[in-house]
Amino acid sequence: MRVRPLLGAAAGAALLLLTGAGAAPATASALAPTASVTVDAVGRIAADGTVTLSGTYRCAGSSGPVFVGSSVQQGVSTTRYGIGGTRAVCDGAEHRWVNSGRTGSGALAAGAAHVEATVLELRSFGIMPLPVFHAVKNQDVTLNKAPARR
Repeated sequence: MRVRPLLGAAAGAALLLLTGAGAAPATASALAPTASVTVDAVGRIAADGTVTLSGTYRCAGSSGPVFVGSSVQQGVSTTRYGIGGTRAVCDGAEHRWVNSGRTGSGALAAGAAHVEATVLELRSFGIMPLPVFHAVKNQDVTLNKAPARR
């Protein structure tokens, strides 16, 4: 079961309850995105299965720790492999992110793949930190073999 749709529905319901059903609609400027994330079209895969993905992000207005996470899947498989996480600086400027992670031997190979990158904040609500998604990007990429280390 995917958790993200459930979290989105819960956040939407909470927002509706907090703003009240009779509240005036938000202005266009209040709905303007304050965060974005991109994924580079080419990633690397090493002989030991280590995958390196990269891109850019921009975010502002966070109150908790923020991370850029990434995952990759290949072919018709529904299995997604988490590829690292980078601590994000939410100062409104554009920054580079690079995540590396090792998958099981033979789990992925050079070639076409699909990457999802997420800018996620852990915001405290009472005593429990809950995820707040700032930006999500789905991107088809090519995994190239990384040069062998000497």
